[in-house]
Amino acid sequence: MGTMLSEATMENVLVGFTTIGDQIGEAASGALELANGARSAADGAAALPDGATKLADGAAQLGTGASDLAGGLGTIATGTRDAGNGAGAIGAGLTTGAAELQKNVAGMTQLVGAIQASAASAGQAATQTSELATTLATMAATCVPAVSGQSMCDDLAAAAATASAAATSAGTAYGTLNAPQVADGVAALPDTFSTLASSMSEAGAGATSLAGGLSQLASGVDQSAAGAYSLSSGATSLSSGATALADGASKLATGVDSLATGTGDLAGGLRTAADSLPSFDDQESSSLASVIADPVSTNSSMNTIFGPTAIPLLAAVVLWFGALASFIVMRAHTERTLTSRRSSAGLTLRAFAPAALIGAGQGLLVALIVQFVAQYDAGAWWAFAGTAVLVGLAFAAVNQALVALFGGIGRWVSALIGVIAVATGLISTVPGWLADLGGLLPTAPAFTGLIAANGSAVAALVVWAVLALVATTIAVTLRRTTSAKAVLATA
Repeated sequence: MGTMLSEATMENVLVGFTTIGDQIGEAASGALELANGARSAADGAAALPDGATKLADGAAQLGTGASDLAGGLGTIATGTRDAGNGAGAIGAGLTTGAAELQKNVAGMTQLVGAIQASAASAGQAATQTSELATTLATMAATCVPAVSGQSMCDDLAAAAATASAAATSAGTAYGTLNAPQVADGVAALPDTFSTLASSMSEAGAGATSLAGGLSQLASGVDQSAAGAYSLSSGATSLSSGATALADGASKLATGVDSLATGTGDLAGGLRTAADSLPSFDDQESSSLASVIADPVSTNSSMNTIFGPTAIPLLAAVVLWFGALASFIVMRAHTERTLTSRRSSAGLTLRAFAPAALIGAGQGLLVALIVQFVAQYDAGAWWAFAGTAVLVGLAFAAVNQALVALFGGIGRWVSALIGVIAVATGLISTVPGWLADLGGLLPTAPAFTGLIAANGSAVAALVVWAVLALVATTIAVTLRRTTSAKAVLATA
């Protein structure tokens, strides 16, 4: 039965190498794609500083133009306000003049009546004066110097000439005053004055309304000037932010380039690991397992099919994958990392606390299960249980750091570490470089400490835990930084 169990176990392990190699190859392909994407992102990030610098220059020019616009609008507002005051004064003058002109309409009506009466009087005077001139001319013609005297005859002739001239003048005046254009114009003067007064009143009202509109326009231009000043200030701030964005983009380009280089190295390492792992089909695995199988004795004091190191190895592997499972479910850091007021170390420990409790609980549970199987004495069990609890805590810290630093890839790396731990712990014929790699992993001191509790293993586990928490704290600190572009997008 021991031989059968050994052959079955070895066959599964050898087949597992093929599966592991395939999975590592897939991980290498994914890492290569990630490296290519990171390289493209680095190229894009490298173009950001130039664009951000141009944006800063444009924003600065916009700020200067907006400031000049604000000054011009202020001048326009002053001129518009002065024009409004002038229009208001004109409107008041027109309204007052219209009122005074309207008051004179009645007087103008009386003046027109007087002119019309004068025209009638001028007609009568012209008739009477013409008759007088005729009478005087007759008298002058019949005057006898010998009888009346030469002087009288001369006076009558002169009076007749004067009366004739007066009759002509009165006739001319009568004709002028009774001409259709003059008579109609004089008759229309009151209506004309009334219409002019009404028009002046309307013009005054319009000028007053214009003054109000110009005043409102001036207020609107003042507001536009204030808005232009605000635009200038905002453009200046945008210019400063764009300059900071350019600096941050330069650092981002450098970081993404480093990420692309590191991811490319990781892809190369995974591809080397995948190529280095042996690959067996089912027939080869069965044949090789039959050759290397070593029958397991059933009278061991620990009642195990793998010898005294199997239980510590399996316990370490179980605790490692238990820690990995914890950070498949939980986050390596809180979602409020960017907005929280806690320190980065505080956020790290806060995210670590539940995983640490689970890891410690897993270590204690594994110790209890092992006691049922191995039947340790009290002292050995307490040492095993304490080491198992410490291993659970340390593994939780390391898995948190892997996920915090690499995200989803960190979980693949953790799974790869678990696989390497199983391979180097179960198989003595693995390549030397793989055995050396297994000795450098955090599972190595856990395996050693679970076989026999010792200070060096405990110290190594504590060092791994502290280094992992420091790495997680650094990752959290990096997560708490953002770019000017992101800040502006939420504004």
